[in-house]
Amino acid sequence: MSTIGVIFDLDGVIVDTAKYHYLAWKNLADNLGFEFTEAHNELLKGVSRVTSLEILLDIGKVQLTEEKKQEILISKNEEYLSYIKKMNADEILPGAEQLLDTLDALGIKYVLGSASKNAELILNQVGLYHRFHGIVDGNSVSKAKPDPEVFLIGAVKLNLPPKNCIVFEDAIAGVEAANVAHMTSVGIGDKNTLQEADFNFNSLTEIPEGFFSKFII
Repeated sequence: MSTIGVIFDLDGVIVDTAKYHYLAWKNLADNLGFEFTEAHNELLKGVSRVTSLEILLDIGKVQLTEEKKQEILISKNEEYLSYIKKMNADEILPGAEQLLDTLDALGIKYVLGSASKNAELILNQVGLYHRFHGIVDGNSVSKAKPDPEVFLIGAVKLNLPPKNCIVFEDAIAGVEAANVAHMTSVGIGDKNTLQEADFNFNSLTEIPEGFFSKFII
């Protein structure tokens, strides 16, 4: 049994569903009468659905009742679900399956640690659900990243201490959560944005051969 384990964020690491969130949030903003851009969408990365709505309403300077907010959150999620129900294996990001193959060959277990409440559905849609040793998602946690709760539960599922876990993340809040949990953080994406990560790569295709050997005791 390996002395290390890996925790993957989902969106922006294994698949890219940000585009579908963007379309759903943009349609919502359009209906409320203001512009929501791709730059605005970056503010919602790794953030819970409820907080995302608050950010969006703040951008549009729109005030709504709690009842209306709940109504909007349900309709936004229904629209988002209509997009992800059409996903397939073509939407797995480059390098992801090869990395999972490498981990399998090394006997390293891996789990998912995502804020998404639709993580299981997405992994099933792209055919990767059966490969993960466990799933920790938005249905399993009470605190959003940068709180480390999602990753600490992931460590329990791996049956490993946090310091033996390596986290792959594409969001600042996720990297921060991994660091707070005293895990090794690997930032996937812009190095300047994710400068707090212990390691940085533009994509999973750049993970060097032998990367994990330095962690195995």
